[in-house]
Parts: sequence; structure tokens; C-alpha cells
Amino acid sequence: MRRLRRPETLLKQLTHTSLKKAAKVLASEHSELAFVYEKYGPPPLWDRPTGFATLLHIILEQQVSLASAKACFDKLTVHIGEVTPDKLLTINDIDLKTIGFSRQKTAYARHLAEAIIEKHIDLDHLHTLPDADAKATLIRLKGIGEWTSDVYLLMAMLRPDVMPRGDIALHAAYQKLTNAEKRPGSDEFIAIAEKWRPFRSVAARLLWHFYLSERGRRATGENVER
Repeated sequence: MRRLRRPETLLKQLTHTSLKKAAKVLASEHSELAFVYEKYGPPPLWDRPTGFATLLHIILEQQVSLASAKACFDKLTVHIGEVTPDKLLTINDIDLKTIGFSRQKTAYARHLAEAIIEKHIDLDHLHTLPDADAKATLIRLKGIGEWTSDVYLLMAMLRPDVMPRGDIALHAAYQKLTNAEKRPGSDEFIAIAEKWRPFRSVAARLLWHFYLSERGRRATGENVER
């Protein structure tokens, strides 16, 4: 299959159409991704709106299950309606704890809200920056590390060539797909992901697609052997 041109000359942001096309290209070149594509089809785009609410939601997802983070975010939405920096700062720490915020994530949320209000960061401006600069801008904020910034670039900004560092689900999916004896560490996996350039975001979606699909099959008792 003819390889797609690099994203710097063609693909600046993923769409449903370009995601499917790039997933097909990766599947044609990498057997572990071919298995996912053939068994479960192309992955979802899993796109999220850009802005404060999404970045806060991703912070809530740090080191907890997606379900727990969503439950917390949903409670916040019930409490204040639209999630904005100004509204977040109207809630006291006791109420945030009741909603499900830890002390640490309360501090992160407040810092992010204040940084946006005081114009220390402009999330809209990130769209004008290359990946490395956008990521560096986000990481300057308290509570935002590599994984959080990577996921924001990948899911909200829909950048095509981002691999989230330290994502255990991605590591576990790759281990199972390759029948590896042990799960790769963060640095090792980032090195492995170099082979999926310039579509590392697409590879990540394929691996998440596999991880979630296999987990769903286990929940229903289906055979999940590779």
C-alpha cells in the first residue's frame, strides 16, 4: 500500500476520515496493529473539545480509572453547570472534596483556572504551536506532566503524531499483542513507538481500541487469546 505523506506536508489534525486511512496504512506495515485492525476495525477518533473543561477532565483522569474521573467530572457539572475557570473558583475545598477531588487535584484545578483567568496561558494559542512547543507550554502549569499534555494534544487538539508517555493501558496492549514476557516501561515504549511515526496518535488509538475491546470481551466471558 502506498504510504501517506508525512503530516507536516499533509496532515495537521486528525479527522474521522484521515484516522481510518492512517490506521489502514499502519496495519499494512505492522503486524501487531494489523491484528487489531482486522479483528476490531479502525479505532474511534475519541475527540474532545479543546479548552479548560477538557484539560481539567484529563487532570482528573491521572492515575485513576476513566470511570472514576468521569463520575467526578459529572458531579462537578451538576454542581456548577458549564465547567469554566470562574465557576470552578467559586467552589470551596470542602465541596470539591465531596465531589471527588483529592487535595492535590484541587490545587491543580485551582492553579489551572487562575492561570487561564490571569492570562498566563492561552489554550487557544496552542493551536498555532508545533507539538513540542504546545506540550512545553502546558507542562509549565502545576499538575500537568507529560501524560496529561500528550493526551490533550492527542484527543483535544487531534495532533496526528503524539504517543502518551507512561500510559499503562498502551503498554499492556502492546505486551499482549507481541506476546512479550514483560510489559515495556515508559522510556522503552516511547522508543518502540518511533516505528509508528508520523502516525503515533493513530497507533495509540489502535492500542487503546484493542485494550478496551479485549476488556469488554473478558467482561462477557468470551475467549480473548491472541
